[in-house]
Amino acid sequence: MNPIRVLIVDDHTLFRSGIKLLLERQTGFEVVGEASDGLEGVKRAKQFKPDVVLLDLHMPTTSGLAAIPLLREEVPQTEIIMLTVSEDAEDLLEALRAGARGYLLKNIETEFLLEAIRRAAAGESVMSPQMAGKLADTMRTPQKVKQHDAAPEKLTPREREIIGMLASGASNKEIARNLDLAESTVKIHVQGILRKLNLASRVQAAVYAVEHGMVVEQEKLS
Repeated sequence: MNPIRVLIVDDHTLFRSGIKLLLERQTGFEVVGEASDGLEGVKRAKQFKPDVVLLDLHMPTTSGLAAIPLLREEVPQTEIIMLTVSEDAEDLLEALRAGARGYLLKNIETEFLLEAIRRAAAGESVMSPQMAGKLADTMRTPQKVKQHDAAPEKLTPREREIIGMLASGASNKEIARNLDLAESTVKIHVQGILRKLNLASRVQAAVYAVEHGMVVEQEKLS
């Protein structure tokens, strides 16, 4: 199996070096390049065509948030994970809406980061567990709730369960295990959810669930 090709974009040289060293010590990962700001990151991504970009949020010249739409346009096959110190729920929401596959805090454990990269490379959304709850709390504030054309009442009770688990960062496999379903059945439910709510991706579904207070808390997942 080919290694997951990773590009690291962060303005702190020591942090980039640490992540690079960490990944190079693991089987199944290859660091193909580094960049110190968003615009340089876009150029490196066009050059190296990585599977996953680890992208810092706040950087001089061009921020990570500003770089996301450029990356989506130039290297649409590349998945983007924000790797940041920001625990601001609005930063998370903006990053996901712009097209990031995930949002991780820099204080996560090594194994969580490695698994998150694997999952993102496979097309799954990833998020530091504490961010889902924080975002849910923020979005319960009435003036911050974004209105959608599709009402959550369109979903069946089972679909509401599944979208809530998506928002907590659970994979199809984890959802299947928790609900005692076949993984293929979960995939069908997810597609039904996206169709009913006029959403394009699991990330958008997760954001929708957070905005509508349907997140399943991480500790409730077995």
